[in-house]
Amino acid sequence: QTNNSMIEKYCYNDDPAKCDTLGGLYLWNEAMQYSTAEGSCGICPSGFHIPTYAEYQTLNAAVGGDGNSLKREDQGSGAGQGTNITGFSALLSGTRYHGGYFYGLGYTTYFWSSSENYTNLAYYMNLYYYASDAYLNDNYKEFGSSVRCVKD
Repeated sequence: QTNNSMIEKYCYNDDPAKCDTLGGLYLWNEAMQYSTAEGSCGICPSGFHIPTYAEYQTLNAAVGGDGNSLKREDQGSGAGQGTNITGFSALLSGTRYHGGYFYGLGYTTYFWSSSENYTNLAYYMNLYYYASDAYLNDNYKEFGSSVRCVKD
């Protein structure tokens, strides 16, 4: 993925069919279309933006930290079984590490925020198959993660 005015993504295990069912995995700079401004449109359609860390904090507070309410009903198991009562419909689509290694399909998902933490890290929201919590943390921008867009 490079700054070439094209939206580029990775598909889990380099399988294009995975992008059709799970969506793409984007490096942070690509997702942001090489902007560092919080709340940027990035790869989102016009009238939408990549959520800020503060917006994920607000979402997490609104659901009482219940990540299961954000997961589709067929995602997760046991204490981490999705209920999707919010309609967010998160899929556990995994991630791509910067070395090209894919990890976590059916196990985890990461959603980029538009908020940086230092020059090499950005914040994300993370869900796991076994846990009911929604986690907010940071990760290396070279990781391939999912993107959710928020209407302006």
